Amino acid sequence: MSETTSPDLDFEDLRHTIADILDVEIDELTDDAHFVETLGVDSLMALEVMVVLERKYGVKLQEDELKEVTTLKKAYGLLGEKVGKQ
Repeated sequence: MSETTSPDLDFEDLRHTIADILDVEIDELTDDAHFVETLGVDSLMALEVMVVLERKYGVKLQEDELKEVTTLKKAYGLLGEKVGKQ
């Protein structure tokens, strides 16, 4: 796969990727589980998620966008917009 090609965005793959980064069980990362309030994500963990997702999907995420990404569902929505623009 070249650097200009991003993998297809798949909701369950995204769930597994984020759960792995956050070191939580898949069933804990529900569609609407709040990253900070429910899962205890801190700023360093959020930054790690951002970096991994940017590399995996070949997108650039802005800091103000990241503040809006508080759940798996919202992360999927933002990535869908970004990947779709490529």
